Amino acid sequence: MSTPVFLVKGDDAILVADEVRRIVDELVGDGDRSLLVDELDEERYLAGDGAHISPLVDAAQTPPFLTDRRIVVGRHLARFTTAESVAPLVAYLDDPLPTTSLVLVWDKGPKFTGRAAVPKSLNDALKRAGATVVATDVPANAKGRDAWLKEHLHASPVHLDARAQKVLAERLGEDLNRVGAILGVLESTYGPGAKVGVAELEPFVGEAGGVPPWELTDAISAGDIATALDRLRRMIEGGDRHALQIMATLHRHVAGLMKLDGSGVRSRDEAAKLLGMAPFPAEKLMRLARTLGSDRIRQQVLLLAEADLDLRGAKEWDDELVLEVLVARLARLSSTR
Repeated sequence: MSTPVFLVKGDDAILVADEVRRIVDELVGDGDRSLLVDELDEERYLAGDGAHISPLVDAAQTPPFLTDRRIVVGRHLARFTTAESVAPLVAYLDDPLPTTSLVLVWDKGPKFTGRAAVPKSLNDALKRAGATVVATDVPANAKGRDAWLKEHLHASPVHLDARAQKVLAERLGEDLNRVGAILGVLESTYGPGAKVGVAELEPFVGEAGGVPPWELTDAISAGDIATALDRLRRMIEGGDRHALQIMATLHRHVAGLMKLDGSGVRSRDEAAKLLGMAPFPAEKLMRLARTLGSDRIRQQVLLLAEADLDLRGAKEWDDELVLEVLVARLARLSSTR
């Protein structure tokens, strides 16, 4: 496309920044960044009577000087969420300047805390312009997260061997927004195209990051006490989760078992409808409920109730110890099959 247009969006500021940096670096190539790139942020849009997108449009319509092209990066565009506010940009996209590459960044600036949906009129204009839309968010499900990581490792300027990839995935857990920074440091240290093993990777990955909640509940369901306790500690230390957040995860898990117990559901779709969740996790809970039986599900409920009281001062234990004891007991109940 002679006049590239990109829209980069996502909830994680680090991942959005990494993607914008990659796109701009690719557009600049061997050119002079100081002459090619014009970046606008929230301050450029704000005027006495509010925020206006016209400075971005003006920059996109400006012919290049001392170069044959320009790259205009519009950051902090999430404040423009109405058709009226993006109308000048929509009009520009219907007849873009051939010498301008436009990178639109749908993120929030420091002075905006509202909603951040892209207006339909702008989405339609981007489609007409043949824009490349990049959603940077990491998928919520395990399969999607694995695919996301593999895709980024495949595109990496360095090549991690199988063991190094496994160590990186395990160490990062749900902190996948660190991938770009780690790969960048590896490239600057070992050079583009370098082969990286565990020994070369270890100094740069740091402490183990947090893990998603299902890794904790999966370990409990499997009766794997050691793994469950490891996942608990990573949620607390690497994921900065409060004890009550973790208790909420465990409550949802056991509440699902309670709903399924005696419900008569026979298929994953019936379980998903009853629980209001996706079929795959609903099927896992359905199988676990059948395995545990009513008596052990009731025991799990009692354990949760006791831990709730302990977190509120019934025992003079710190929150982490209360959770460790609870998780170990829940996993032990699941292990006696």
